[in-house]
Amino acid sequence: MSLATALKSGDAGLLPSKRDEDWKWTDLRGLLRVLPPPSPPSEAALTAGPFGDLGEIEVAIVNGRLRGDASALILKPGEKRVVRLRFVAQSADSAHSVQLAIQLGKGADLTLLESYEGLAGDYVADTALDISLAKGAALERIVVAADGEGAISVSSTQVALGPETRFAQTLLTDGAKRQRIETHVAHPGAGAGVRLDGVYLLSGQHHADLTTMVEHGGVDGTTDQLTKGVVRDQSRGVFQGRIVVEEGADRTDARMRHNALILSDRAEVDAKPELLIFADDVQCAHGNTIGALDEEALFYMRQRGLPETEARALLIEAFVGQVIERIAYQPAREVARAWAAQRLRA
Repeated sequence: MSLATALKSGDAGLLPSKRDEDWKWTDLRGLLRVLPPPSPPSEAALTAGPFGDLGEIEVAIVNGRLRGDASALILKPGEKRVVRLRFVAQSADSAHSVQLAIQLGKGADLTLLESYEGLAGDYVADTALDISLAKGAALERIVVAADGEGAISVSSTQVALGPETRFAQTLLTDGAKRQRIETHVAHPGAGAGVRLDGVYLLSGQHHADLTTMVEHGGVDGTTDQLTKGVVRDQSRGVFQGRIVVEEGADRTDARMRHNALILSDRAEVDAKPELLIFADDVQCAHGNTIGALDEEALFYMRQRGLPETEARALLIEAFVGQVIERIAYQPAREVARAWAAQRLRA
């Protein structure tokens, strides 16, 4: 069951629900009793997105319809490119879905500046990406998810890696009414390396679900995963991370960390980090912490004349900054810093 299947058939009974183990914290069936009608075409002009004019090419999908040339996402061997990929919702009380392929030839290098932009209040959106990297290719994917206040949004990405590839991802989200961002990586080992990072900063009644799966199928592969979250008011953050090391995937080095701060009594974080190891010669570890802001550090900063609001913002910026500093593409790193600062000082 999936949102895409439900939208295609028009049957809300096919939506995932809390009875599905992987969806128990992001129940769509209990929220959507009736599916909205399809989103209409939109000819409205687009203003600048979160990444402004960074990059060389922009590909936009508006209400599920392509604007621009999707061939910009197909890189030839050895080609290098920076592309803005925008998913924009402009119509309220409607639903749309989109499928898109991203392919990197041998030795290609892509920086993908991806954004989800809710310009309408209530909508339902489903996005499916299929990413493949040939031998020696490299992809850095930086995602800013800025869905609408009342949006129900699901993004699912399947990543197939070749030998000696590099895949790096940083997700930045402030949630929606219901939001789920999934990443599934088929890891061949073979000298390939994966970095999977995320930051969620939630307030109000926003909900964000970051779900990942990495399957190591061969020897000599690495995965490094770091996710940090901050929830306040009545918001809810969900982190589900699973790393599977298959039999024979020896010399795998896989590490996963999730840390979250809860800043109010009614906010909630649900975390489920998993390591499933079926090989012997591996180095694998995972960690998970959920707690409150360090009151001693806050007291120390206030003693030096900082107002409490500013002191709290600085501490939280430092907390999530550890993830943001891992972004390799410097212009996107600056966008991420500004994104975090704006939400923490609001």
